[in-house]
Amino acid sequence: MATEKRYKTLKEFYPYYLTEHQDPECRRMHFIGTSLFFGVLILAIVLGNGWLLLLLPVVGYGFAWYGHFRYEKNKPATFQYPLFSLASDFIMYYDTLTGQVERKLESAKMTIQQQG
Repeated sequence: MATEKRYKTLKEFYPYYLTEHQDPECRRMHFIGTSLFFGVLILAIVLGNGWLLLLLPVVGYGFAWYGHFRYEKNKPATFQYPLFSLASDFIMYYDTLTGQVERKLESAKMTIQQQG
């Protein structure tokens, strides 16, 4: 029986994370959720309304999980690697904003194949 790889660093986890987000619609859902996350966070700070912070996991995870279940058809990595997944979502958001996500996804696929 094969054992599943355990990731110890964010650097080694991120390629795996990207390969779990190959469907562009899933990545789009992540991007929408993370954008709303930042928007609600800024709004909460500007308005001084801490109650708005309760919406952060709803908008952030809601859109991301929908993307996984609807488009990617896989289980979100959040369940096994909550902190690495959160950090990776922000990295993927940045990579999307800067136009690097496709290139990094292709590189991640090669990295995962070499490890396999």
